[in-house]
Amino acid sequence: MRKTQALLLPLAIAAALAACSKDDTAATQADAAPALTLDESKLPPVNRFDLADLDETKQACDDFAGYANGKWLAANPIPGDRTSWGAFEMLDERSNAIQQQLAEQAGADTAATGVKKIVGDLWATGMDEAKINAQGIQPLAADLAAIDALSDTASIVEYLRTTAAKGGNFLFDFGAEADFQDPDLNIAYASQGGLGLPDSKYYTDADKQEIREKYVAHIARILELSGVDAAAAQEQAQQVMAFETRLAKASKSREDLSRDVSLYYNPVSLADADALTPNFPWSKFFESQGVAAPQQFSLAMPDFHREVDKALADTDPSVWKAYLRFHTVDGAAPFLSDEFVQENFNFYSATLRGQKEMKPRWKRVLGTINNQAGEALGQLYVQVAFPAESKAKMEALVANLGQALEARIQNLEWMSEETKAKALAKNAAFTTKIGYPDKWREWDGLETSRESYIGNVLAAQEFNYRWNLSKIGQPVDKTEWGMPPQMVNAYYNPLQNEIVFPAAILQPPFFDPQASDEMNYGGIGAVIGHEMTHGYDDQGSRFGATGKFENWWTPADAEGFAARTGKLVEQFNGYTTADGQKINGRHTLGENIADLGGLATAYDAMKKATEGQPDPMTDGLTRDQRFFLNWATVWRRNFTPEELKTRIATDEHAPAQFRAIGAPSNLPAFAAAFKCEPGQPMSRQGDAQVVIW
Repeated sequence: MRKTQALLLPLAIAAALAACSKDDTAATQADAAPALTLDESKLPPVNRFDLADLDETKQACDDFAGYANGKWLAANPIPGDRTSWGAFEMLDERSNAIQQQLAEQAGADTAATGVKKIVGDLWATGMDEAKINAQGIQPLAADLAAIDALSDTASIVEYLRTTAAKGGNFLFDFGAEADFQDPDLNIAYASQGGLGLPDSKYYTDADKQEIREKYVAHIARILELSGVDAAAAQEQAQQVMAFETRLAKASKSREDLSRDVSLYYNPVSLADADALTPNFPWSKFFESQGVAAPQQFSLAMPDFHREVDKALADTDPSVWKAYLRFHTVDGAAPFLSDEFVQENFNFYSATLRGQKEMKPRWKRVLGTINNQAGEALGQLYVQVAFPAESKAKMEALVANLGQALEARIQNLEWMSEETKAKALAKNAAFTTKIGYPDKWREWDGLETSRESYIGNVLAAQEFNYRWNLSKIGQPVDKTEWGMPPQMVNAYYNPLQNEIVFPAAILQPPFFDPQASDEMNYGGIGAVIGHEMTHGYDDQGSRFGATGKFENWWTPADAEGFAARTGKLVEQFNGYTTADGQKINGRHTLGENIADLGGLATAYDAMKKATEGQPDPMTDGLTRDQRFFLNWATVWRRNFTPEELKTRIATDEHAPAQFRAIGAPSNLPAFAAAFKCEPGQPMSRQGDAQVVIW
């Protein structure tokens, strides 16, 4: 089931507003319905730094990741229903356990209204395995019949428009996002899509041949399950693969998109867009979606859309029908009967990711609720899982990090005063969002029931799409969040120049209101600094203080910045996994810049916060050592071989073990803390040492 949604830029997701410690909306709903409860005894533990985890057989200056995390990684294998396991995943399990209790209570309340009804209906129907199995593929019968009736280009284009209007767009992402040149106004963006494999390179790279063969087998199996006979399914699978390969060759890779955010912004008039794709007129597309004809919109990656237009004219309708049938069923597979769910797991989880066993149904249903109604569930989550003291402590940390970053910018030797002034203005303009929104999203109009799981999913999909389209041409709502409170993550949005920290990440090892300063600064402090530094990474630095896409650099400073970031590319290009895979320093550059600047800024803020205080020497470790050790604790993570390979190919983040060592190896404070000598791996010197922000 292809979900069309707002354009998700590599650095920007959606606008958000800082949460208050008391939320009137949540309180009102809690008073109007049976109170939600949380049994904390049923929650899994969090992961904290522990002295016993240190591997004394390794030297911190030679193998800091092994010294800090080696013993823990050896003692904590990946659970069968996971493809990686570490601090993030453990907090995710804890968040899931909270959500499970809330969803069960919502599901048991058949008289619930509002967001509790939405969560309860999705939960109850998703957990009704017998009914889902009895329905089989029947919920898709009308869609498959419509595909079977397609006969020519005109009917195919009409079908694409019709399905897009219901929130199911097979070929491209479409939705609202802030205008790069006027970030207070939403415009429409259309970007690329249409592929089943993780990235365009999977269709051409030599080392992905086995994956391609297994994907063809998966396509054939899905087509068979949908009612196509075996021989025809095999033939159609080859046709679908050839068609997707054609689209892939016209697509930008994930690496390209992560390293050039301007690829998303290609403003064109409707007339020019219609001329580019005469077989797919955009004027009719906007009309079919119920969106007023805009003066212009961003037709991103125009070469992709040009290729789709050609395919509409020169590809036999039978190939289009096979492609549409496959993606209709494949996208819906997680919400259908067991044989579809199993095949979906076999390819996307087991083959691509190395997952040994399927997640239990309750986890899969929670995943669906989060995808389709995440903020609705978030309203329930924060009633039981976010203490007010966490917000107050976080506000102080953010303020200290902002002051430390200001000082670092002021003291840069390589940057001119002209560019510094603009960098400082951007720092002063940061907006911070903590915990959950002041203003919750409205869900009026979303009709769910206890009749059909996939029916509820489709209803939510269409509702979310229509809600997103309603923002086109409207002012940006800066109270919106791009992540629900229960997500263990954080983000920076360059179009709003904001940093956002959902409630679920505000737990150990990242954050603990009762912990000592060095632990919080080495955990969430470095995360805060990381998100701030995204405003100054190779892509975030292309946006100004107001969120406008603009060049605020002098030519000399831009050249100096490029030279320094180039050294960071070289550093990460030099890292190799135990099984011989090379890290891509260009693809991971933005995150590596953010790690380096974030950790350095957090260290400065920690030193300022503890100025004049004696070093407590906890467990024989200095304050500085514990700061860096908690940073490493955040980045302890095991991967299945398949997951590691997929992440190296597709993820703009370097694997965790290299994040544990990459930034601190450039900081003299780390070398001083552990008494590293020049020449040791964790004490980079001279030209090898990277200093940016």
